[in-house]
Amino acid sequence: MCGRYTLAVDKKRLAESFSTIEIPEQLAPRYNIAPSQPVAVVANNAPDKVELFLWGLIPSWAKDPSIGNRMINARAETLAEKPSFKNAYKRRRCLVLADGFFEWKKGPDTKTPMYIRLASSNPFAFAGLWESWHGADGSHILSCTIITTTPNELMANIHNRMPVILAPEAYEQWLDPAECTPTQLSGLLKPYPAEQMTAYPVSRAVNNPRNDTPECITPLQTLV
Repeated sequence: MCGRYTLAVDKKRLAESFSTIEIPEQLAPRYNIAPSQPVAVVANNAPDKVELFLWGLIPSWAKDPSIGNRMINARAETLAEKPSFKNAYKRRRCLVLADGFFEWKKGPDTKTPMYIRLASSNPFAFAGLWESWHGADGSHILSCTIITTTPNELMANIHNRMPVILAPEAYEQWLDPAECTPTQLSGLLKPYPAEQMTAYPVSRAVNNPRNDTPECITPLQTLV
């Protein structure tokens, strides 16, 4: 799964990587993004700008928005079948902007938090789905989920799942506002090349979502 990630890169570098997308000035560096928090998203109904959606998909038919707490991730293999995701997969896709993510590697006695990013340290985009939910009281929530897939060789030593990181050349197809079929899209939902990624252990400070500082991504050997 993907339960924590970062978007700490400066806005200039983010704008260079997403040159056709408007980056809001108020986008602050985030070192420990957690579910239910606002996250930077580019939705396929507005592919030229970044918006803030809640992380945790709330289907339009849901009676209680708290269902989003259980839907922070969606498995690529079953998107076309699951009632919570199949319509969004066809019509409501998005990029979730990031520059790294965390996973916890199991050891004999404990779990070690690992920070995973591109070897280039460039920002990137997770493949995501989004929904628009309206409550009976007139409330309106835009929400999203991050799609996961099988691990590449690097991630297989850490966890049995990894988020789908889209190649830049796939952004346009993923953000197509037209209805698309699983046949058209499934080829994009694959593990990112392991040789283009790196991972290292970090402080357990990341275990607490209230910690949102550079310490969360500082290599562990630098801290000791």
